[in-house]
Amino acid sequence: MTLRMYDLAGADPARRFSPYCWRVKLALAAKGLPVETIPWRFVQKDLLARHGGEKVPLLLDGDRAVSDSWTIAEYLEETYPERPSLFGGEGGRASARFINAWADAVVMAGLVRLVVADIVKVLDPGDVEYFRTSREARFGMSLEAVQADRDRQVEVFRKDLQPLRMMLRTQPFLGGAAPLHVDSIVFGGFQWARCVSPFKLLAADDPVEAWRQRMLDLHGGLARDVPAFD
Repeated sequence: MTLRMYDLAGADPARRFSPYCWRVKLALAAKGLPVETIPWRFVQKDLLARHGGEKVPLLLDGDRAVSDSWTIAEYLEETYPERPSLFGGEGGRASARFINAWADAVVMAGLVRLVVADIVKVLDPGDVEYFRTSREARFGMSLEAVQADRDRQVEVFRKDLQPLRMMLRTQPFLGGAAPLHVDSIVFGGFQWARCVSPFKLLAADDPVEAWRQRMLDLHGGLARDVPAFD
């Protein structure tokens, strides 16, 4: 039975931009598991509620519904052990748990201040009011004010990536010679930014940018061949 997943979409249903959905889509591809993605918008809460979910990604495997990108990755690892491992063993899973937390606390927190106002321009019209109201309440200011000084903020963001950069100077992927789920976790944020904003995040000679290009080419260009700004 083909897996199905609710996947955040913009005004163009082909523009899928949730970083957490991208983590799962790359995990599924790494496992070689086909998935039918269902375009979902922020205001369609009822579609998830019928499966006991509140946010995307929401994966449907037969009559089983699994939400949260990390929980889904663990579910795939445990349910399909005969397929390639996402973590490379229990030690890799433990390390990936740290990277998952670091990506949320550092990468995602840095990226949102660089692209959040641009997201409005790619949203389905029905999502705009919800997105703006909810995010402006979270930040306590307009979305435009959040990213008003992004030319300065991007330099801070690049410095925060130094641990990632140091690692990628010595190996092509965070997983080593080949990617593991840790790569997909971090890459999800960069793919999110690429799908919603033309703002340049990385210098051309940055090892992180070279890694990002390698990630875009994985699985037959799964992440590259979508509506995006670069």
